[in-house]
Amino acid sequence: MKMYYTVLFCVIFSGLMMAQNRNIEIGKKAPEITLTKADGSTFILSSLKGKMVLIDFWATWCAPCVEEQPELKTLYTTYAGQEDSHKFEILGVSLDKNKESWQKAIDRFAINWIQVSDLKFWKSPVAKLYEVDELPFNIIIDGEGMIIAKNLHGKDLEDFLKKNLN
Repeated sequence: MKMYYTVLFCVIFSGLMMAQNRNIEIGKKAPEITLTKADGSTFILSSLKGKMVLIDFWATWCAPCVEEQPELKTLYTTYAGQEDSHKFEILGVSLDKNKESWQKAIDRFAINWIQVSDLKFWKSPVAKLYEVDELPFNIIIDGEGMIIAKNLHGKDLEDFLKKNLN
């Protein structure tokens, strides 16, 4: 009987844990993000209400993330640089732990979209909240903060933006 209750407990507990880890799904509201920008000011994701936002989780120590920055720059210039630029924004969330490395990458790539970090590496509460377990990782939210796409890169990301912003 004891074995029965142990198995039952494990099944229920694992079910609860799986349900808990399904916060970042298409159609769900994106959790709020409040983090520090490179200049030391505070940024809040909900301040971008009304815009489609690409939330890009990256780090300077992640080679694929670094390789992706020029592509993001092109997309940002194309879609946030238009007359109706109020429709799109990129929010870079760095999982770096060294502010100097992070700032140097921002400068080197001339990143002109919003960059935030808590400099806590993989221990970042925001990375945990967004269930980030690999980089690069991204989420796209609509103007109401609902998740509309997840982990699109390269041509898939470009096609998605072209379809949804034109």
